[in-house]
Amino acid sequence: MSRIGKRPISLPGGVSVSIEAGKVVVTGPKGTLEYRLLPGINVEAETDKVTISRESDAAEIRARHGLVRSLIQNMVTGVSKGFEKKLELQGVGYRVASQGHQLKFNIGFSHETIYKVPDSVQVTADQNVITISGSDKQLVGQVAAEIRALKKPEPYKGKGIRYLNEHILRKSGKSGKEAA
Repeated sequence: MSRIGKRPISLPGGVSVSIEAGKVVVTGPKGTLEYRLLPGINVEAETDKVTISRESDAAEIRARHGLVRSLIQNMVTGVSKGFEKKLELQGVGYRVASQGHQLKFNIGFSHETIYKVPDSVQVTADQNVITISGSDKQLVGQVAAEIRALKKPEPYKGKGIRYLNEHILRKSGKSGKEAA
């Protein structure tokens, strides 16, 4: 049995889980998330906990067991506490401005770069720090990765968009020696 998959998921106050037509629906104070169940995996919801079991010991179903448990656990955490990622702009003249569901970046290109934020994710821009928050862990991480991909940090001066507290390996640049 999967060490992760066999552990029950405890439900905090205000969070409810229902199983309907092959879908798990998790509802809480921060919203509602749903997940379509994979074949061979059974989910049983009680008032205070959720248990996940599998129908057989086939390798493919065993591999899905812990995955489904982790995804449902992330859904429960998301609708109760939420998830957050922070990005930071590093570079002279690099700026970001939030306008509704759009972010406008000045990141060293000849034009402004505009990023449209999905509706279920909240983004705030304060100075050169961008905070991305929402209830769906995958979507929050995806938005953060897409914003970072607009201008990845370069290894010589470290300019670009990076995760907060991300360490960039720096290169020394030219050595200055003349070739004979």
